[in-house]
Amino acid sequence: MDLDRLLGQAVEVGASDVHLKVNQFPKLRRDGILQTVEGWPRLTEIDLYAALERVCKYDQARLQSFAGRGDLDIAYTGDNRLRFRVTGFKQRGHTSLAFRLIPGQMPSFQALRLPPGVERLANEQRGLVLVTGPTGAGKSTTLGAIVDHINRTRDLHIVTIEDPIEVVHDDHRSLVQQREVGFDTESFRLALRQVLRQDPDVIMIGELRDAESAETAVQAAESGHLVLSSMHTIDAAETVSRLIEFFSETKQKQVRSILAGVLQGVVSQRLLPKVGGGRVPAVEVMVANRRIADLIRNDESELIGDAIEAGAFFDMRTFEQALIELVVNGAVDSEVASNAASSKHDFLVAANHAVRVHAAAEKA
Repeated sequence: MDLDRLLGQAVEVGASDVHLKVNQFPKLRRDGILQTVEGWPRLTEIDLYAALERVCKYDQARLQSFAGRGDLDIAYTGDNRLRFRVTGFKQRGHTSLAFRLIPGQMPSFQALRLPPGVERLANEQRGLVLVTGPTGAGKSTTLGAIVDHINRTRDLHIVTIEDPIEVVHDDHRSLVQQREVGFDTESFRLALRQVLRQDPDVIMIGELRDAESAETAVQAAESGHLVLSSMHTIDAAETVSRLIEFFSETKQKQVRSILAGVLQGVVSQRLLPKVGGGRVPAVEVMVANRRIADLIRNDESELIGDAIEAGAFFDMRTFEQALIELVVNGAVDSEVASNAASSKHDFLVAANHAVRVHAAAEKA
């Protein structure tokens, strides 16, 4: 099986992901829908092992580890220069591989259809900025776009800790050092302990996954660094609560006080089917202000949504406000948007009103 040809064919038709499974035709995901890659036979165990060897060609230790553990997470660049994040796993005794396309050239905020609040947060000098959302929501791309923006506009030292490295950043105005767990450093834990000794201005941690990474991120932000990371949470309120829950109950009051001072903002996103094909992000943006800080400090994160809704002056917007904007602009069908909203009925009432107001303004 020619792995690079298969992946290239999938990308040509707009695939974001490719799945390989023994005794199954290759599958691709396009616009969120799983479908068969045309012109390819069912895959054999030999095909999957050959693909696995190809992916691990320059990292035999990962290949040997997979044989014992049955799990793999690695970045792969083919001869056609297409780059993927690859997840390997065992199922029913057979090897399966999932490939996710990584953009070769980082799109701008505008090209990604990200709201102004994202660039506002990218321009911060210090503090903690989090990008959140479910798996497949484009968190890595948004984080990559923020790093790229800083790299092109400011003279800083950027250090990233990733597992694996997804978006590769060349040096522009900034000096960018990218460290891959298992390749450049033994573990996340060791890299996190060392990063503050490397004279960084900006630290990008691929994901806050436990108390240690959360504590390091908060400490680095508190000491004057700009810290970027991601979490698997759906909105700002849940993000704040989850971040605090990483810590023991005896520390949570102190952490809330620190977080109120260092958290600069949260970008929460989901991808929705776009009218005419493709997908578009619906993005909630929380930008820290005095009201947000008070809510965090006083353990009232359930009220953060209300503060975001009233925070347009600070480039904030809720997920529902983002959905309404997409409907008004004709990017997303109202039925699709309403299914993503927390209250379908309330959303449809608000969206229909916004569409009428927009139409009246267009006629005036």
